[in-house]
Amino acid sequence: MRFAIKTRPEHTTWQQLRDVWIAADDFEIFESAWHWDHFYPLSGDMAGPNLEAWTTLAALAQATQRIRVGCQVTGMIYRHPAVLANMAATTDIISNGRLELGVGAGWNEMETAAYGIELYPLKERFDRFDEGVQAMIALLTEKVANFDGKYIKLTDAYCEPKAVQTPHPPITIGGKGPKRTLRAVAKWAQHWNVIVPSPEEWKPLKDVLVKHCEDIGRDVNEITCSVNVRIDADQPLDAAVASAAAYGEAGVDLVVMNLPLDAAPSVVEPLAKALAPLA
Repeated sequence: MRFAIKTRPEHTTWQQLRDVWIAADDFEIFESAWHWDHFYPLSGDMAGPNLEAWTTLAALAQATQRIRVGCQVTGMIYRHPAVLANMAATTDIISNGRLELGVGAGWNEMETAAYGIELYPLKERFDRFDEGVQAMIALLTEKVANFDGKYIKLTDAYCEPKAVQTPHPPITIGGKGPKRTLRAVAKWAQHWNVIVPSPEEWKPLKDVLVKHCEDIGRDVNEITCSVNVRIDADQPLDAAVASAAAYGEAGVDLVVMNLPLDAAPSVVEPLAKALAPLA
């Protein structure tokens, strides 16, 4: 099994967030570290602090040396795909080729309403997402990119300098929609992340992904399958470790351990030791 950590950039300080990632960087059992792309906290006081995803991600890439870095996941509705492609290329350079490019269609109505960002109807949102992923791949892989979609258009467009990783940073698509999300994973992703309550609910989704891959002639084993396991501060660490083990037995490749909100760097070493027998 493989493991990662995820921190919540809500109700915390930059210094605490940075120090947790630096601590995780010292333990090889954690192959990657993640946070989220929201502008408001998702728990507690909605008016509380929440650090912006990509500026902190670039800084965290500079603060660490080994661990891969990613956002789980970037809402496509928040940034034009061409802008996001340039951000991704730059962050991959800053990290010396450690970026995981996490993307999703977006969903948070509260944030979009507050900021005047249009949350398109579901079908259009996924149509825009599909075009956006293709446009980003074109910008990240081609010297001069052209794309003529219904919503996204590129005309002799440049994204320079290119990312360190080739052909582009691995794309993580997050979500569990069987028709649109999992089909997009099969077409374009190197990593699929989903949040589900149990391995029993994960297995049917994996079967859907396998079918989509078969339909397009792709080997599903090319795609890392990950889930999130939440560590509750008021429960023994053993409970989260047992949950991770159950997902591993179900066939999950990578378990992302979601650290408690008030996690300090000191939580990282006990977690690494507790997971070591499963690695």
